[in-house]
Amino acid sequence: MKKSSIIKKSRIKQSIIKAGKAIVGSLPILFSIVLLVSLANVLIPKSFYEILFQGNYFLDPIIGSTIGSILAGNPVTSYVLGGELLTQGVSMIAVTAFLVSWVTVGLIQLPAESILLGKKFTVVRNITAFLFSIMVAILTTIGVGLL
Repeated sequence: MKKSSIIKKSRIKQSIIKAGKAIVGSLPILFSIVLLVSLANVLIPKSFYEILFQGNYFLDPIIGSTIGSILAGNPVTSYVLGGELLTQGVSMIAVTAFLVSWVTVGLIQLPAESILLGKKFTVVRNITAFLFSIMVAILTTIGVGLL
């Protein structure tokens, strides 16, 4: 066997092990989010979502982005949370805006990010991410509607 194929097999094995560890490491987070979403489903009545998200094509993504910006989270848990919001009757545009801002905007991390990357950069990045989360939600919903 050639040396290069042995090195490739070794790298593939290392990658699989690393990916497996990452999956196992994310399971407690995913499990806790599922529990929190289940608790929220019991404690928050469906009428709350209907009041908050009224199906307004321009207001829903702003509300979704604002809530997502405040409650920043990670991408793994966003799929579970997004699915649950959709089953509660929240519009696709609001859920999309929420999820994009949930992952890209981080008001909770603002102090740490400003120390590490600078205040000006942090403010510009977060404002830009917030605005783009609204635009992405609108464009995604239009795109899905065309399919």
